[in-house]
Amino acid sequence: MSMSLEGKVAAVTGAASGIGLASAKAMLAAGARVALVDRDSARLADLQKELGAAAIPVALDLLDPAGCASMLPRILEAAGQLDILHANAGTYIGGDLINTDAATIDKMLNLNVNVVIKNVHDVLPHMIGRGVGDIIVTSSVAGHFPVPWEPVYSASKWAMTCFVQTMRRQAFRHGIRVGSVSPGPVVTAMLADWPKQNLDKAKAAGALIDPSDVAEAVLFMLTRPRNVTIRDIVVLPSSFDI
Repeated sequence: MSMSLEGKVAAVTGAASGIGLASAKAMLAAGARVALVDRDSARLADLQKELGAAAIPVALDLLDPAGCASMLPRILEAAGQLDILHANAGTYIGGDLINTDAATIDKMLNLNVNVVIKNVHDVLPHMIGRGVGDIIVTSSVAGHFPVPWEPVYSASKWAMTCFVQTMRRQAFRHGIRVGSVSPGPVVTAMLADWPKQNLDKAKAAGALIDPSDVAEAVLFMLTRPRNVTIRDIVVLPSSFDI
């Protein structure tokens, strides 16, 4: 892989596993220094040993307001700048709404919506001051199609589709590109909450993709010429029927 991100500093939230880890690894391989933002401090310490000094662990809980607010200052303290934010951290609720408790709904909407908006809000002044930057949000195909077995999750990703497209229009005049990557079902721990019959059906049909497939799409977005913005990439298993 070419060192197409050499000299850049990226931050990936939810970087300890799944899409976040795959995205971080792809950016590291492309020459960036990457702040791995996650609440799992032990896992981050192991990943730094595995990935090397260019992987910068930033252990914090994004659902804690003070922790969330500390993200950019800690990145700047460790790396001096921020060129790329991949707002990837999220969680999942599937199944019928009546079977979901209010606390779980609050947690998911806070992480999938509020935290992303706050992260983007916090990094924008720094990027505007430098006159350049890239912001990518992990959305979902559920942000483009009303998936009936995940009404709360779909609602959170529809919100992100709107947020990304409004922020793209606000940020482009400052030299900042904003886009989203919208995967179909990805082989991660997040699928543990899928209704069993849907997960079994997807596995049998080959209707799942790997985190690395999503990471390659993210890297494609980041490495376009500056006069090109990829506003959204939908990444689906070829046999997925939505």
